[in-house]
Amino acid sequence: MIINRRNFIKSSSLAAASFFFPNFLEALTLPEAIEMNGKILIILQLTGGNDGLNTIIPVKNDIYFKLRNKISIKEENALLLTDEAGINPDLKFLKQLYDNGELAVLNNVGYPDPNKSHFRSMDIWQSASGSNEFINSGWLGRYLDEACHSCQNPTQAIEVDDLLSLAMKGNNNKAIAFKDPKKLYDYSVENFYKKIITDGHDHDLASYMYNTLGSTINNSEYIFEESKSKSTDKVYPTTQIGKDFKTIASLIKSDINTQVYYLSIGSFDTHYNQNKSQSNLFKMIDQAVKVFVKDMKENGKFNDIMIMTFSEFGRRVAQNASNGTDHGTANQMFFISGGLKKKGLLNPLPDLTNLKDGDLIYTEDFRKVYATVLKRWLNSDDNKILGKDNGYYDFI
Repeated sequence: MIINRRNFIKSSSLAAASFFFPNFLEALTLPEAIEMNGKILIILQLTGGNDGLNTIIPVKNDIYFKLRNKISIKEENALLLTDEAGINPDLKFLKQLYDNGELAVLNNVGYPDPNKSHFRSMDIWQSASGSNEFINSGWLGRYLDEACHSCQNPTQAIEVDDLLSLAMKGNNNKAIAFKDPKKLYDYSVENFYKKIITDGHDHDLASYMYNTLGSTINNSEYIFEESKSKSTDKVYPTTQIGKDFKTIASLIKSDINTQVYYLSIGSFDTHYNQNKSQSNLFKMIDQAVKVFVKDMKENGKFNDIMIMTFSEFGRRVAQNASNGTDHGTANQMFFISGGLKKKGLLNPLPDLTNLKDGDLIYTEDFRKVYATVLKRWLNSDDNKILGKDNGYYDFI
């Protein structure tokens, strides 16, 4: 049987429109591996633009209550962190983490000349570009490019999703994207793919067929076996984010060499009826993180794990006519770990007296956060990865 390019693409039920191959097939071409330092980074993307002012609440700020007369969260309902700040009442476990010294919050994070398009702003955050730059690789993908060394199983970065985010695509290396280790393995050993490898091909597919598909079968089996080896016995929520954290927990407890995990939840695009939508999403996050943290603590791993959250932008300060908020600018980032050097609120709340066209003016550049994580958590050359010296924070 001879398989040519046209028949291969036409016949494959798993072909992806943009790349002609499933994400996990393309991603599994990593030829190298990270020098592990024992630290694990978990990125939680809040897709859609989470409203930061109803997440970390300025409970004494009259401007906040005036501009949000219907959707503001009153002081008596917020979970107080300080005299001036509270956390959303649906983030009860995150409040416990704060009290335990296991949560740090950086307020007012953004970048110059902010873009309010979901797609463009997400590209900026994921590539670590300037607002007027267009970079086709992600900051974590470039980390893979810089930090890799020869290794048998190229599984250093995993995204728990069906699609691979820009953040996880390097110039030479890419992460692996999948929802379920078993499904990944089942797909990889389908007779069709085995047939391709064993029965022939035209010359221009030869290298790709052998290197990519062969690697897929080998590495998907490795991931699947590792995920089963020390599967968590904790009861995680049946929500998608609960299932995703369960997958990550099982992999962390195995001997897999993954150092970066990436997952997302949304949509936080709350143009109307914001409080109900945000409440539902926060409950799902809070419940999943609660089980995951307990799982990691019981297995002695929590000090070496950090969960970092981000969203592509915040929301406008004033509510709209639909009891929601429209696209804004700066936002906060959360850092959850047993290994934080500095905890709590790392900087002041946003200044609501100093707005630009009704939007917050950022004071903290997200690339300084990335530099800190790359240098001090992942032990890598942040200047090379980000292209310049961004400075560092001291919370890790």
